[in-house]
Amino acid sequence: MSPAPTAQRYPMAPLIRFTLLALYLALVLPLPVLAPEALQRPLLLAASAGLLLVVAITSERVELDERELRVGHPPWCSWLLRRGWQLPWDRITALTPVTTSQGGRVYYVRTAGEQGDRSGAAWLLPQRVARFEDFLERFSAATGITTKGIGRISPPWTYRLLALLCGLLLAGEAAALILRPA
Repeated sequence: MSPAPTAQRYPMAPLIRFTLLALYLALVLPLPVLAPEALQRPLLLAASAGLLLVVAITSERVELDERELRVGHPPWCSWLLRRGWQLPWDRITALTPVTTSQGGRVYYVRTAGEQGDRSGAAWLLPQRVARFEDFLERFSAATGITTKGIGRISPPWTYRLLALLCGLLLAGEAAALILRPA
């Protein structure tokens, strides 16, 4: 197994991140405006806190260097989310495909089992990262495991369509706000 040559960072793909943020805004922005006056300020504060949480969740990133693969969040939000994992390259033994209930395919990064435990442990391979093909090449080079045939969890057209629909929803909400009677 040859190590990944240089340290690389892969954030969430911009199309996916933008779409998730736009969906949140499209669904939540009208709430404080439509609420009774007594609830407008609390809803605005809750919507702001929710937006910060969505920004934090979508800031997940993958880092590769010569020693290991790391999945996690930047320091400004990692204390809150506490999700993440890291594996040295030499512990990774396989990728296991699993079909999702929606017909997609996810892959689990597997490690060898400890003392008679044949299953080992498994972590979800990140499939929503920017420069996904480069990520897969480096993963394959570092582990010796073929990544041929591995694709994103969802095709890009699904996020493009959702982004378009969110944009239309936001435009409609803005128009309704501007054109509403005083």
